[in-house]
Amino acid sequence: MHIDLPEKRYYKIGEVAKAFQVNASLIRFWEKEFDIIKPKKNAKGNRLFTQEDINNFKLIFNLVKERGFTLDGAKQKLKKNPDSIYDTQEIINRLEAVKAELIKIKNQL
Repeated sequence: MHIDLPEKRYYKIGEVAKAFQVNASLIRFWEKEFDIIKPKKNAKGNRLFTQEDINNFKLIFNLVKERGFTLDGAKQKLKKNPDSIYDTQEIINRLEAVKAELIKIKNQL
C-alpha cells in the first residue's frame, strides 16, 4: 500500500487516517493495542505521529488488513520476529515505488 503523505516532522491523526483510508478511531484503537506506536501529544492532547509511527502503522496495516492477521496474531508476529517484518515491508515499499514509477512512464507514452 502506497501512503501519500508530505514530508513533515509530525502528522495529525486526521492526516494519518486519510492516508490509510480508515477512521481516526481505528488509529486510536491501534495506538492502544500496539506498543510500537507512541505518538507525541501537544498541550491540547492532540496526537502527533512521527515518520516512525507511520512506518509502524504500515506494518500493522499490512498484517491486519492486507494479510488477514488477527490483532493477537499481529502482536505475536511483531514480537516474535520484528526484523524480518521490517525487512519485508521495506522490500514491499521499494517495489511499490518502482511500480508507481513504471505506471507513470507508461502513462507518458
